[in-house]
Amino acid sequence: MRVIFMGTPDFAVATLEEIIKAGHEVVLVVSQPDKAVGRSKALKYTPVKACALAHGIEVYQPERVREESCVEYLRGYEPDIIIVEAFGQIIPKAILDMPRFGCVNVHASLLPKYRGAAPIQWAIINGDTVTGVTTQRMAEGIDTGDMIMKQEVIIREDETGGSLFDRLSKTGAKLCVKTMEAIEAGTAVYTPQDESMATHTKKIYKELGSIDWSKDAKSIECLIRGLDPWPSAYTRLDDRTLKIWKAQVIPANFGDAPGCIVKVEKNRILVQTGEGTLSLLEVQLEGKKRMPVEAFLNGYEVKEGTYFKRG
Repeated sequence: MRVIFMGTPDFAVATLEEIIKAGHEVVLVVSQPDKAVGRSKALKYTPVKACALAHGIEVYQPERVREESCVEYLRGYEPDIIIVEAFGQIIPKAILDMPRFGCVNVHASLLPKYRGAAPIQWAIINGDTVTGVTTQRMAEGIDTGDMIMKQEVIIREDETGGSLFDRLSKTGAKLCVKTMEAIEAGTAVYTPQDESMATHTKKIYKELGSIDWSKDAKSIECLIRGLDPWPSAYTRLDDRTLKIWKAQVIPANFGDAPGCIVKVEKNRILVQTGEGTLSLLEVQLEGKKRMPVEAFLNGYEVKEGTYFKRG
């Protein structure tokens, strides 16, 4: 099939690679405009753009994909199908109706659950045990439209936002190609989403990582894993930011107020939460490297009975 691929971050790169590997003709890649980074403000290619250029594929980066000039530009490529994955803009009806096989979205959740931004992180933060990828025929609206295929992925007990990101990216890539084969063969089944089951997620922002110690230990531990590697969960110790990278839930309560450091051992710091205790195993003090608690305690004194504060 003649394919226009629309995507921006590294999550979508695996799908683009898999489509190329399957022998489809990717006639154009559409990505968000490059962004200035660092002090030099040099423009950095989006990961999808870098991948496309490495394969000699033309890249188009419109500021607003719904502008008529953009719609007409895409129309000139006469695509059989448009694949969209983490593109970053709402696709207008004029583009949705353009290809003969429609526009197919690769979404990192089991729709209709977790429509919207950051479904990977929220699945971990919310303590889910199963997530997955859904391919869907796009309609007007955010992650609406009929579902085509799903692939479940078990969330491991030690899963982080980063590790699940990598796993779902690979799963989505293979599911996308499988979906394209079914569409081309005329065997694809389109299932409407149950709107009563729809949930929407919000974007991940830095302030979300500020640990509220009055919450239960399990919820905090899920937050820590979900926000790894970005933006990370953190607290305040002696007026300095302390990022928490790894922790373990201990069912016992010590009777102290939430946030109290109840015990300091060689390789862990025990903190009372609103329900249960959290054992800190890997941390990063402001201005320092990420390290096991044992290494941290070798260079920093933490006293029992003191309190962590909100960031």
